[in-house]
Amino acid sequence: GALYSRKFTIDGEQISLQVQDTPFVSLEDDTDSICCQEQINRSIYWADGFVFVYSITDYESFRVLRPLHQHIRRIHPNANIPLLLMANKGDLLRARQVSSKEGLQLAGELGGPYCEVSARENGEGVHEAFQQLCQELSRSIGSANGEKRRGLHLVRPKSPNMQDLKRRLKQALTSKGKSATTL
Repeated sequence: GALYSRKFTIDGEQISLQVQDTPFVSLEDDTDSICCQEQINRSIYWADGFVFVYSITDYESFRVLRPLHQHIRRIHPNANIPLLLMANKGDLLRARQVSSKEGLQLAGELGGPYCEVSARENGEGVHEAFQQLCQELSRSIGSANGEKRRGLHLVRPKSPNMQDLKRRLKQALTSKGKSATTL
């Protein structure tokens, strides 16, 4: 999955937002359990908020959201992590497979706001939805710290490959003691 970074200002605060576009998540053999790659689990661990995006023209993309939310709750059982349910492809009404009513109902179940957008025709709607989530994040982090946190910065996760390389380098250096090492 790709990592996207943007900076903008909300309520006079500079916000640094990093969005991890996770790889495809699917349901296992027509059950209600998800088949999710390890990268998704790593993204879930470092995330401060979630945007659940589905296509109104693809019922399967909608159907995977409840099990994905349950998976996140298993990883963060006691956390009150803000989320947003975003229905995309709002410009393709004739191909609609998921109604707005179903989207609103799911948002109510998951405990987050709902918006229907068309990323193709109105990028501003997507921008506003992310701003709304960032405002909620700022409030939740501020209330968790007992005060409004200045300069909210959502930290980019370290590359697992780089972490592994550092670990192996450290092991190689400590196992050789103080002898000279050529890398």
